[in-house]
Amino acid sequence: MPPIEIGPLPPGAAGELLTLQRAAYVPEAQLYDDVRLPALVQTLDELADELTRSDCLAALAGSRLVGAVRTCERDGVLHVGRLVVVPDLQGQGIGTRLLLAAERTPLAQATLFTGARSTANLRLYRRHGYVDAHRETVRPGLELVHMFKELR
Repeated sequence: MPPIEIGPLPPGAAGELLTLQRAAYVPEAQLYDDVRLPALVQTLDELADELTRSDCLAALAGSRLVGAVRTCERDGVLHVGRLVVVPDLQGQGIGTRLLLAAERTPLAQATLFTGARSTANLRLYRRHGYVDAHRETVRPGLELVHMFKELR
């Protein structure tokens, strides 16, 4: 496998990003017994629109998109979202590299959320200094853990 480079999402890669996102969220859908998770039902047009309002870092192995993370700034806070890695390469540090790259910002705080049952995600974020801020029950069986980290 070629070395993995982290950089901006290449132009025209929204379709590939959507495919990656869906593949990465299938285990989450199984975990929550819900195939209607927002990341799985997002359309290409919705994703393309979202990309106009956010930044997206990509992990590329040669020309293959193997991971991505989206961020945006709101009220002086970095909002981290949709950190995804292709299923066959999960657990190899790509998510960590993307998260650390996303955190290279002059902003003082970052925030994100993940599902309460998503233990691997929670471990990753806690290992990198994120702490629980609050929990939100979306519906029975789906609780989100909102987390934050002081960056500076």
